[in-house]
Amino acid sequence: MSKPETRPYSRYTKEAVVLMGQLIRAARIERKLSVAELAERAAVSRGLVQRIEQGDPGCTVGAVFEVASLLGIKLFDSDQPRLSANNAVLQQTLTLLPKAARDSRKPVKDDF
Repeated sequence: MSKPETRPYSRYTKEAVVLMGQLIRAARIERKLSVAELAERAAVSRGLVQRIEQGDPGCTVGAVFEVASLLGIKLFDSDQPRLSANNAVLQQTLTLLPKAARDSRKPVKDDF
């Protein structure tokens, strides 16, 4: 089976990816790093950093998390980023993962 050219994403996913890209771009500019410098530090290509900043959902999650961590962007509720008050776009909160994992309702049968 051939790979589909475009994959459908939910509106929530698209908005989260775009917001993450905006956070990454703003943090990079705030730290006065060029795209090439950030790409070198993250050991990825310049094009991948540009795609991440543009909100391309096809980027690997590992690359996005690495770039975000290099810039000090917090990814979980327990460590919310300090956002500048003068940037309205960044006032939104991004939570990538749920606060708690779901408990299994079925007891595990581990007696072999």
